[in-house]
Formats: sequence, structure tokens, C-alpha cells
Amino acid sequence: MKQFITNILLAVIWAAVTGTISLGNLAIGFFLGYLVMLVAAPAIDSEHYTRRLRLAVGFIFYFLKELVVSSIRVAVDVMKPSFRMKSGIVGIPLDAKSDLEKTLLANSISLTPGTLSLDTSEDGKTLYIHAMYIDNNDVEAVRKEIKMGMESHILEITRPEWP
Repeated sequence: MKQFITNILLAVIWAAVTGTISLGNLAIGFFLGYLVMLVAAPAIDSEHYTRRLRLAVGFIFYFLKELVVSSIRVAVDVMKPSFRMKSGIVGIPLDAKSDLEKTLLANSISLTPGTLSLDTSEDGKTLYIHAMYIDNNDVEAVRKEIKMGMESHILEITRPEWP
């Protein structure tokens, strides 16, 4: 958290030095502050922060790609006279342990068109989702896509030791 505040402070300093305080200029300052912290990471002990921030930005781009692809898939299916969807409920065993990890995963799944988080098991080790498209009745492919995609990205960000 200390590194994030330092990065914001560097962005504000950048805006003050340039004389323009705007959202765009603060974003540029934040990016430049991140680069400064990346270069100085060994000296100021911010390697963990710079890695997590890079992973978080990567997750945002991954999520946006999934959002666009799934939106197009649902829109095309809705506009066709016949539906291709074969929906079902899928139980996904979770590697996510904390409430933050589970919440991020469930919300990411629900925000993506064609999938909806329903519930977790009593022990919190399984997340149940509704998927609109289970191609060829391959439930394992849906599980693998969620686990190797969204869950893996989220755990990389929230856990420093995650592979």
C-alpha cells in the first residue's frame, strides 16, 4: 500500500511540475511514476508492487478481451433465428481461498455476458455458475477456461507466491 501511495504522490508531483492538473496528466504521471519505481525497485523494495500492478493491468486487458468476445457471441446468437446455446450449471472447484479472491472471480464471471455466478458450496470450495454455452456438452472445457483464465489471473495478482 505504501508503494501505491508513493506512485500517486509521484503522479501529483508530475502534474504540479507540468502545471496541468487533469485526469490525463495524472494518468501520465502515474505511468511515469510506475516506471521510476520499476527502475528503482531493488533500491526502494517495490518489486512486489510493480509486479502486481503489471499483473493487474494485464488482467484488465484480459477481462476486456473476454468481455468483447463473449458480448459478440451472445449478440450474434440473439440475432439469429435459431439459438446455438446449450446452457447448464457448472461447479468449479476453487483454488481461491480468501473472500476477496472469491468475490473478484464471481463478479468477473457475472460481468461477462453468457455466464453468471450463482452460489458457492457450504465449505466455500466450489463456485456454481450458469454458462450459456457448453459446447458439445463439454463441462470440463468450461471449468478449465474459468480456472486457467480468470481464476489464474486473479490469484497471480492477489498472491505473490502463485506460479
